[in-house]
Amino acid sequence: MVTSSIRSGNNPLFVVDGIPLDGRLARPGFSPAGLGVTPESNPLYFFNSADIAGMEVLKDASATAIYGSRGANGVIMITTKQGSSGAAKVDVSSSVAVSSVARKFDILDASGYRAALKSYNITSGDLGGNADALSEILRTAVTQNYNVGISGGSENGKYRISLGYLGQQGIVDKTDMKRFTVNANGQYKFLRNRRLSLDFNVFAGQAKENIAPITNNAGFQGNLIGMALQWNPTQNLYNSNGSLNIIPGSTIVNPLAMQRGYTDISNISSIMGIAGVGYKIADGLDYRFNVSLNRQTGIRQSEMKRYITIVGVEGLGQGYQGNTQMSTTVLQHTLSYNKDLTKKLNMNALLGYEYQDFKFSGAGTSALGFTNDDVPFYNILQNAPASNRAISSFEDPDASLQSYFGRIGFNYDDRFIISGTLRADGSSRFGANNKYGYFPSGSVAWNITNEKFLKNSSSIQNLRLRASYGLTGNQAFPAGSAQTQYSYLPNAGGIQLTIWGNDNLKWETTKQLNIGLDFTLAKGRVFGNIDYFNRVTSDVLFSFTAIQPAPGAVIWQNIKDATITNSGLEVSLGTNIIRKKDLNWNFTVNAAFLKNVFDNYSGPPILTGEISGQGLTGAFAQRIDNGQPLNAFYTRRFLGLDKDGLGTYAGGSLETPEFVGDPNPSMLLGLSTDPNWKKLTLVVNMNGAFGHELYNNTLNAVLPVGNLGTRNIATSLMSLNPKEALANPIKASSRYLEKGDFLRMANVSLSYNLGNIGKEIKNANVFLTAQNLFVITKFSGFDPEVNTDKNIGGVPSFGIEYLPYPAARTIQAGFRFGL
Repeated sequence: MVTSSIRSGNNPLFVVDGIPLDGRLARPGFSPAGLGVTPESNPLYFFNSADIAGMEVLKDASATAIYGSRGANGVIMITTKQGSSGAAKVDVSSSVAVSSVARKFDILDASGYRAALKSYNITSGDLGGNADALSEILRTAVTQNYNVGISGGSENGKYRISLGYLGQQGIVDKTDMKRFTVNANGQYKFLRNRRLSLDFNVFAGQAKENIAPITNNAGFQGNLIGMALQWNPTQNLYNSNGSLNIIPGSTIVNPLAMQRGYTDISNISSIMGIAGVGYKIADGLDYRFNVSLNRQTGIRQSEMKRYITIVGVEGLGQGYQGNTQMSTTVLQHTLSYNKDLTKKLNMNALLGYEYQDFKFSGAGTSALGFTNDDVPFYNILQNAPASNRAISSFEDPDASLQSYFGRIGFNYDDRFIISGTLRADGSSRFGANNKYGYFPSGSVAWNITNEKFLKNSSSIQNLRLRASYGLTGNQAFPAGSAQTQYSYLPNAGGIQLTIWGNDNLKWETTKQLNIGLDFTLAKGRVFGNIDYFNRVTSDVLFSFTAIQPAPGAVIWQNIKDATITNSGLEVSLGTNIIRKKDLNWNFTVNAAFLKNVFDNYSGPPILTGEISGQGLTGAFAQRIDNGQPLNAFYTRRFLGLDKDGLGTYAGGSLETPEFVGDPNPSMLLGLSTDPNWKKLTLVVNMNGAFGHELYNNTLNAVLPVGNLGTRNIATSLMSLNPKEALANPIKASSRYLEKGDFLRMANVSLSYNLGNIGKEIKNANVFLTAQNLFVITKFSGFDPEVNTDKNIGGVPSFGIEYLPYPAARTIQAGFRFGL
């Protein structure tokens, strides 16, 4: 959890079988009236876990530097399954899972609400009913997963073909995903000496999602979870005749009506092909060419019925239809050389060239004011008045990346290992004067175990000291941002300047130092590693509002002298507690101690962390400033309630904001154990984060005490002393900062290896898995691992919870076998 940028991308680079992914999905973006923006999806959306052979996380400077500009935030290497020599075999796996909400927000039930009305002497608001709106929109969800793979071949030709289906219901009713995937790959050798190789890998998939109106930045009225939390628990959701209880003209939205009257369907098709040719020029000298094409198309259809009491939609209805296309092309040439120079000295070298091209475009039409509820609005957009229709389309500026790279390494007697890398990246995203960046790195390692004084040691089986230093670049910001850009206004309104060009815009660069020690002691009973890292990012990329004469436009610049420093210590310690013929038991602890600071900045305030909700327009809770951690909480300091139940703040009537907390954990923790007895294996994983604060925007804006009489409130408000006044203004402040510490039981899996059954079934295995069983935390929101995007102007936020899709607890049972 290391943040190295304040405006460009902070996501790691995913590399599948040597090919870097784009990191985006072709799902059209849409912001319905009053509902906000739907969160983004996982970049591994179309990769079936049953096709993945392994994952490796690269973090140190030398390992990531070979990926240059896209490796600044780490690299996740994914290797997919391939065929093996031998007779054809079939692998089958299937599972079914049930999921339910893991934690709920603590709000008043009907009896508690009546007690609250009585406590405040409110004579209205008790509507005589008994409703649990949140439970009504949730369900116990079922997930089905089926996979079959066929593989086989010989030493000269191997193949694997797989099919997969995932049908996943969401715990919020009317949300689900159905995904079909196909993977086919082969590896073949040709010519008499088998020097020529050809391989291919094709991934195809189609996914359909039903999306709920649960967004990052909806107002107090427009989020389904917020509607359910706010619903007066004494007001029935249904009328006596069984119809939905809808109050025309009210800003109170029945969540069941919203759920039934809102439809949002996304269909995405994806195909990614990788083809490679290799030729063994001489012993130790190999040439390889790879080409990859990735194409995605997305269609999104949405409607909101006329009876939904959202301002601007009620009585009209809203429809939308949009499409996007995304394509990525990758070309790679590499020449590798491996040679034993002497009996003890080995050299390996690599030269390479890579070209990547990214394209993204789309169009959409939305409309308001329909006369017919019987047909989905997105299919009759022409039914709305022409004056209520809006058409948009876009095509991102060309984005391409050209890279030259080389690496050389020496291994002397498997004791001393040294390597160096140099990569030159040229990106069309940067200014004409700085398109290329140069990123060197180097690493050294000493296998102490292979020294004579340790070779016969009975207590130390492995001891390896290593260090690396290198530079990586970051170009993950919008394509064309260094160029002057104009946008067309609707309804023939002309054009307006949106981006002021900057020919001097250059690479954001991260310098990283890693020092580590790997060890195995006591005949394998104790093992682990210790890693120190220090990452300093300079030439930080950021977009500022351009000065006159460019009103409303932005200009991308490198912040002069400013640096972002991430440093810390990572420790992994494991022990083999029991090692016997039929019983084996390991236990491992992983801990990371982190520090983050933004230095040498003297520019204007950089604000982020939007606080949403009624009465909070323009509110924010985070500021990026000199000497502070990134995304430091910056708001009023709450001192408590006065005798009249009104909030008091530092600074008196001025209520001057100040730095009040840090959303970045100072410690990450992972615990795992895997006792194995005969054919029975138990795997338990826990994870946690400590030393940080979270901002509870839900408590701040959705459930204030002023709701009493019309909407629901948080249970915690009824235990305050003095009692909070109904007229206490809603304000962003440190009152809503909570300790974010947590420890989660992330995964418990019990499996039994049945082995071979009869003559046909091979390696049969059954398993039972529980995910997110419980979490120990004092945070009062849905989940302490918050992921709500509350950016302002594209400046990322971190550590703010606002009406998220609730986390689920899942129990899964399944089996695997071969034929």
